[in-house]
Amino acid sequence: MPRLLRILKQAAGLALVLGISSFVIFALIEAAPGDAATIMLGTNAAPDTLAALRAELGLDRSFLVRYVEWLLGLLRGDLGMSYIYKTPVADLIGERLMVTLPLAVLATALSLAIALPLGVWAANRPSGPVDTVASLFSQVGIAVPNFWIGLLLILGVALGLGLFSTGGFPGWSAGIGPAFSALILPAVALAIPQSAVLTRVTRASVIEVINEDFVRTARAKGLSRTRALWRHAVPNAMLPVVTMLGLQIPFLISGAVLVENVFTLPGLGTLAYQSLSQRDLIVVQNVILLFALIVLVANAVVDALYAVIDPRLKGRT
Repeated sequence: MPRLLRILKQAAGLALVLGISSFVIFALIEAAPGDAATIMLGTNAAPDTLAALRAELGLDRSFLVRYVEWLLGLLRGDLGMSYIYKTPVADLIGERLMVTLPLAVLATALSLAIALPLGVWAANRPSGPVDTVASLFSQVGIAVPNFWIGLLLILGVALGLGLFSTGGFPGWSAGIGPAFSALILPAVALAIPQSAVLTRVTRASVIEVINEDFVRTARAKGLSRTRALWRHAVPNAMLPVVTMLGLQIPFLISGAVLVENVFTLPGLGTLAYQSLSQRDLIVVQNVILLFALIVLVANAVVDALYAVIDPRLKGRT
């Protein structure tokens, strides 16, 4: 029962934060200059024509009326119609999510595959050659923006070596191989900064744990240094790594907006950018709210993982 109560409290908290986020998102986007009617008809359109299109799109109603209508639509699962694409926003987002979601999962998997072994290896031999490489990788990866890494990958790997495509997405109907091939370079561009941060956190966390008494006791009982490291030190060092992974989700999303545009991928980031430039407000509002929901859910998952990694925290998260 206490567990059910805790889950209900977390769900209520998530709903409250999401409600506040929806109001802030709607207000900020409404405050931006220009509107979809002017973009669609041009600045030289007659005032009567502009007014008629605004009325047709519902832009002539008050801020609060439109916000409440949008909120009620969300609760019914109706995200509205795109002003520009003349398509239900839910269909538009669902189609683009099929590109962004695999890209984000692939980038996260790549960043963990790089950061965990590199960080643990560097911590196991501080000041050694691998530690030097890990330190250099962390500094460069954090300093260089992911869109710049994307441009370098296009020039060096796609155009220089002829490996992978320079951009675009063939669609999942072309097969898993061609689709994933189009996502590899964007995923690497997103993964490098994320893995640079995680490598540094993993190294510091393992170094701190590796000198604890329970690790020395394991060594004294006959375990080799490597086995004591992986069996006792690494699992106990994962809490800060998981925390940092959760904090990286917003940066992953914001990075995806830029990287998708560099590689001309038809994902949510590209959709948000194009819709913002065309003042297709209803699409922008829903995409940003979806990003907020992803961040909140990711943080809730991270909280749940705390209890799995360290059972002593069960009941506190």
